[in-house]
Amino acid sequence: MAQPGSASLKEQRYDRQLRLWGDHGQEALESAHVCVINATATGTEILKNLVLPGIGSFTIVDGNRVSGEDVGNNFFLQKSHIGQNRAQSATELLQELNNDVSGNFVEESPEKLLDNDPSFFNRFNLVVATQLPESTLLRLAELLWNSNVPLLVCRTYGLVGYMRVIIKEHTVVESHPDNMLEDLRLDKQFPELREHIQSYDLDHMDKKDHSHTPWIVIVAKYLTKWFSEKSDQLPKSYKEKEAFRQLIRQGILKNENGTPEDEENFEEAIKNVNTALNTTEIPRCIEEIFNDDCCINITEQSPSFWILARAVKEFVANEGQGSLPVRGTIPDMIADSNKFIKLQNVYREKAKKDIAAVGNHAAKLLQSLGKAPESISERELKLLCSNSAFLRVVRCRSLSEEYGLNTFNKDEIISHMDNPDSEVVLYLMLRAVDRFYKQHGRYPGVYNYQVEDDIGKLKSCLTGFLQEHVLSVVVKDDYVHEFCRYGAAEPHAIAAFMGGAAAQEVIKVITGQFVIFNNTYIYSGMSQTSATFQL
Repeated sequence: MAQPGSASLKEQRYDRQLRLWGDHGQEALESAHVCVINATATGTEILKNLVLPGIGSFTIVDGNRVSGEDVGNNFFLQKSHIGQNRAQSATELLQELNNDVSGNFVEESPEKLLDNDPSFFNRFNLVVATQLPESTLLRLAELLWNSNVPLLVCRTYGLVGYMRVIIKEHTVVESHPDNMLEDLRLDKQFPELREHIQSYDLDHMDKKDHSHTPWIVIVAKYLTKWFSEKSDQLPKSYKEKEAFRQLIRQGILKNENGTPEDEENFEEAIKNVNTALNTTEIPRCIEEIFNDDCCINITEQSPSFWILARAVKEFVANEGQGSLPVRGTIPDMIADSNKFIKLQNVYREKAKKDIAAVGNHAAKLLQSLGKAPESISERELKLLCSNSAFLRVVRCRSLSEEYGLNTFNKDEIISHMDNPDSEVVLYLMLRAVDRFYKQHGRYPGVYNYQVEDDIGKLKSCLTGFLQEHVLSVVVKDDYVHEFCRYGAAEPHAIAAFMGGAAAQEVIKVITGQFVIFNNTYIYSGMSQTSATFQL
């Protein structure tokens, strides 16, 4: 049983992140088990950024012993650890960051585990692979792809950072868009809203009531006037919106001298014209979800996301009359409490009504599939309805598709090569470096005396890769020289940056909130720029 006050202690500790992803996001994080392969500087930086926000448990897989080089670039390994197992040493120090997190380690190489116990990796919510050779990575990616376990590949190579998300399908209910417009439905007023707005008579009100009428009501009132006097269309152009603002200005009360009174609610209405008059329509990405095979052909195996998406689609076609469920929230505004609460309740009640209607469609769908109605919780239903305009589905390509000669995304690479310093060049160099490793059993320029000799060898690896993939692109010699000078080093500054970025993606996958990138991310420490590519 939880100790009294433990919840508030947790709230204090995690206050900032709870504001980002809420209690349910934190619950998902705390019940997750993540596997990180290799306790390198990159691996431990990723874990640091998962342990601090309270990931449930982690397991490090690493058969290597701690070397002097490890101690030089990894804050979670000390001089006294040299010669000891790297997974165990890093686990001990990482656990000190957060007592609520359970840390485990496996003193074995990923190659051995893939040979002897491949099902080991299926027990995790997500696997993070850092600094893995290409052959091992391809085997692991194939295994996890077939088992539907998300994989995040993260790599630091000199001043270059690389990430690749490999997940068949990732559905997002709470995408938290940056520029979210309010769902006010002033252009398509539902009966309860229309009735509430009609209850206001701006022409026969005392001064106090007039200056405390919510701006939503003011805009709606003058919109009716606009439709009857000016046009049957919403004001769209700058000129029309300016004319509409002028119409509202004329409604401001005047004193006995004919000077307009200081009515902040009217000023607020004028200020919000731009955002309040957005057309109520179904976003294109939601139309795409409705037309997706997974939404059209619901089966017993369909996740709740697709069943609910289908229920929303049926709501739109019926009760919604072509619109999504009402979100049910309004912004804060200048108004007296009574008027504000009444208006707020109009939207809230309509949202509840819409949620119930979507729930009925979902119950019928579940019944037709022979599933219990309670297999979708009330919380899931409410969450999806209030976010129905922001749903996202991300589908990544498998690593074998990316690496296949006939299936790699040639167009994506060529389209970015107009710029000879595009981040995609760094991707090509990483592929050439892996080819070098395959041929020579080591990375180029690991020791100073090898750098000069390895320049030619790496250049031929790059040429071979480009020819094999029929890529008629030119990579400057400077990049070949630079990658030889890197000597496969893992500078802590780059590892720390990549650790923060990778942990962020892990949290997005686990919580099902915010949108993951699709599917490759490259960071250049030289120019301090980054880019994403669909490879």
